[in-house]
Amino acid sequence: MAIATLGTVVLDCPDPVALAGFYAAVLGGTVKRVEDSGDSWVELSGGTGTPLAFQAAPGFVPPRWPHADGSQQFHLDLTVPDLDAAESEVLALGARVLDAADRQRSFRVYADPAGHPFCLCAA
Repeated sequence: MAIATLGTVVLDCPDPVALAGFYAAVLGGTVKRVEDSGDSWVELSGGTGTPLAFQAAPGFVPPRWPHADGSQQFHLDLTVPDLDAAESEVLALGARVLDAADRQRSFRVYADPAGHPFCLCAA
């Protein structure tokens, strides 16, 4: 029997509103400011899948990928129907390429605007 269920994935970042906007454009949904939190906690609402939230982290240092001294901790796998089209769109939104040279592979690795690694994965 499970002890818990996964409620929300929370990403630390320097600007929760901006990062939530990036993921809203990628995944759908809307940016929702949480009452009494100012801009220090923002949620992505109305999308599908596990909810995402974004938390202000003073002194945030993005993970370095791939690098043993600054491991990524975790990453998001985002399934897309067309890798090339999705790549073009996430780059236009401010993502940057980390590892996408092998165009035959079923996934490509990027960093969101705050530096968190994520993969676009072929459906």
